[in-house]
Amino acid sequence: MGQGGKSDLSIPLSQLEDYGRQLRSIKTRLNHTKKLFEQYRDDIGDGSVNNSLDDFESNWEDGREDITQQLDALAKMSDAVVREFKKLDDKLAKQADEGMKTEEKDSKSS
Repeated sequence: MGQGGKSDLSIPLSQLEDYGRQLRSIKTRLNHTKKLFEQYRDDIGDGSVNNSLDDFESNWEDGREDITQQLDALAKMSDAVVREFKKLDDKLAKQADEGMKTEEKDSKSS
């Protein structure tokens, strides 16, 4: 325990869980640029604009794979931290409960 009864270790689990979800959402949106461009193809009308968008999509596809792999890795790390911290928290809570029961048993025996 730290000063004033505060824990030395504090992890904002809900924010970390949200972080993983946000990373996955970004990945999904990145992978839908082609569909987005195609939705407006008829509205744009001008072939040169559509050709430029196709070129952009093609070039963007090359770098997007690296980005999505990194987003996946970060999201998995975030999930792992949350999962492992919850396991640790449960284990410590169980040990604390068992310790309290042992103390109660010992004080009743005295």
